Amino acid sequence: MANNVTRAAVTITIITSSLMVLIDMTVANVALPDMMGALGATSEQITWVLTSFAMAEAICIPLAAFLTRRLGERHLLLYSILGFILFSALCGQAGSLMEMIVFRILQGLFAAPVIPLSQSILIQVYPKEEQGKAMAIFAIGVMVGPVLGPAIGGVLTEHLNWRWVFYINLPVGALCVLLILRNIRISNQGEAPMDWLLITTMALGIGLLQMVLSQGNEKNWFSSNLILFSSITSVVMIAAFIIRSCKTRGDIAPAWMLMNRNLGISCLLVSLFAVGTFGVLQLQPMLFQQLYNYPVQTAGFMMAPRGIASAIVLMMAAPLMDKVDTRWMVLLGLALNAVGVWHMSQYPLEVDAFWLILPSVIQGAGMGLVFAPLSKLAFVTLPADCVPGGTAMFNLCRTIGSSIGIAIINTYFSYVQQEEWHSLGGSLTADNPILQNYAKWSGMEVTSTVFLEKMAAMLHQQSTMLAFVYCFTVMVAIYIVLIALIPLFKRKVS
Repeated sequence: MANNVTRAAVTITIITSSLMVLIDMTVANVALPDMMGALGATSEQITWVLTSFAMAEAICIPLAAFLTRRLGERHLLLYSILGFILFSALCGQAGSLMEMIVFRILQGLFAAPVIPLSQSILIQVYPKEEQGKAMAIFAIGVMVGPVLGPAIGGVLTEHLNWRWVFYINLPVGALCVLLILRNIRISNQGEAPMDWLLITTMALGIGLLQMVLSQGNEKNWFSSNLILFSSITSVVMIAAFIIRSCKTRGDIAPAWMLMNRNLGISCLLVSLFAVGTFGVLQLQPMLFQQLYNYPVQTAGFMMAPRGIASAIVLMMAAPLMDKVDTRWMVLLGLALNAVGVWHMSQYPLEVDAFWLILPSVIQGAGMGLVFAPLSKLAFVTLPADCVPGGTAMFNLCRTIGSSIGIAIINTYFSYVQQEEWHSLGGSLTADNPILQNYAKWSGMEVTSTVFLEKMAAMLHQQSTMLAFVYCFTVMVAIYIVLIALIPLFKRKVS
């Protein structure tokens, strides 16, 4: 009974700390317009508030195993949360864009170890036969946090101000510190050699990749010399980092662990799954606000049922995680994701809110059946001393996959919208009899300013809707491809 109580206390500590960090990934998204005026930034510059955090987090996640070996789990988690609280407070009081970017980078550096470290601690606390349940509990935070972020951010921004998006971390973080001091006792501290060549190539490669993915669409990709140079440098540095990691087989950014079959396939699958999932999470708020004219707070609340569905399904699936073949759970989850997003690709221009939310609930249920079983598949064949490194690489792939998903969707959305605008607009000529009849039915002249403005608005609306439809269709294709990868896992999963 004492062991169960201890596990419950550790689990509460881990979930609280993880949720705080994961919510912070998306909570600032809806506050960007308010930040622009306060920080004197343009719409292009303000995106660095998100980019800087993501870059810092991606660079530091692979160092989680090395830092764990140097500091031990308890100290690393404590220092990470304390640093996160400090720089959250400084982000809240930032008076300029440069201050905000610097503080967000430092906030991201301290946030990075929390997720892989939390996952590693849970795996160590729970016995082998209950690790599926542990991963299901952990997945609640991973899946629900980013989904709830926009809703929480919308409420804080609308009823207080954008600075509370960061200040809210202070009381929550203080609670996390108290829980860590009381409940976390694991500390596998030891010697870990420093490999500066590996750290440099890893940091440059991953950091530049994140910058390219975040800024590429705004700078028209490879027509920008900065993006072209950064892309080439990133590829060279990442290749050097992987070669060095495989040669040294150390704790710093252990890419060599991806040679483990289950971990390698899981990292590939979770990165592609993140492409689809975060692509949808990027599109839906735009769809609700731009085409269906829902206010920011309402759009945020309409995203919440997805997270609730994920949590409910995870709680229902947790007891089964250690009793059934988890590959079937992943397959069912991916199928539900495909069905939910396929329904999104069928959205008309006029639709009731219920039918906007229902596909999100279906997808959310699917999300709940993917991440936790996939985590179990990833680590079940790893030796115990490799778990911290495996969780670091797994979460790095998830982070990079989410950035790739957002970048791909933004680029493809802009391309389709422009192409469809030209395609549909090509037939809108004054001598088109259908257009003439429509103008006559509307009681206006084809050449009148009011009619032309009306047609321009309709053209923009239709081309934008088609862009959403095509993007959702791409997501469905991604989920179908992922289903085909499931047989590659080893059969033994427990």
